[in-house]
Amino acid sequence: MPSYSIEPNPKVTYTLRYEDEHVLVIEKPSRIATQPGLGHDRSSLLNGLYFNYGTKLQKLGAKRDYGLLHRLDRETSGVLIVALTSEAYDQLRSDFERRTIKKFYWAIVKRAPTPPSGVVRKPIIEVDAKSDTSTRKVKLARLSRSGKPAITAYRTLAQSDLGALVECRPVTGRLHQVRVHMAALGSTVLGDEFYATAGVADASPRLALHAHRIRFSHPITGATIDAHAPMPRDLKSLMTRLRLVMPTHVPTSELIGDTEPLEKLGSAGSHDDL
Repeated sequence: MPSYSIEPNPKVTYTLRYEDEHVLVIEKPSRIATQPGLGHDRSSLLNGLYFNYGTKLQKLGAKRDYGLLHRLDRETSGVLIVALTSEAYDQLRSDFERRTIKKFYWAIVKRAPTPPSGVVRKPIIEVDAKSDTSTRKVKLARLSRSGKPAITAYRTLAQSDLGALVECRPVTGRLHQVRVHMAALGSTVLGDEFYATAGVADASPRLALHAHRIRFSHPITGATIDAHAPMPRDLKSLMTRLRLVMPTHVPTSELIGDTEPLEKLGSAGSHDDL
């Protein structure tokens, strides 16, 4: 077996939503970390990817994050782009920095935001905090005038007296951006252990956030790649319990932030985890 920097693990499962010789779009399940770390050095998504794509990812090396271009929180499910060649990685990294890659999330929240659609422009700063479940420090996000610009477009797709389904497009990519901005609107994401009150945090068995769509130009051919991941079974069950019904047809041309020029929504910022 080749000598790899990341240990391959065939037990880590994921779903391919797009694949060619240069790039992958992966659907990550909830409760799997994107990359190895303390407590999950052999059970991350990258460990699973190494089982099938280890030779290509190893060639990219640590300098190019072994192909990872962005990350999702452990509890968040949904789509991620992974590069398989240096040319693809470098172009996609540039596209992320220029904010031309469009990401869309479904969030199940405690109540519909007011107004039901709009754009949140509230700067975010990262802070160190101690986890309630361990002695280690974790990075959290807070709204602050001294923070980096953070912009999230959103719209309400369904609501009941028990909760709401909101679609969000983070234009910038700050730490926990969607979660913090939804909380600022009084529409905290259910199951959020960091930004929700106890009742809201316990209302879902996991963070009710799913990256359902990503749209970008292919780094080599320039063709439009528009990858989707359906609502996971556990979040479907949560919606049923909350009496939320997904609209039968949501025209992609009307998705919030999809057709607005980037300069209307806000300027580019740094590329951080969500």
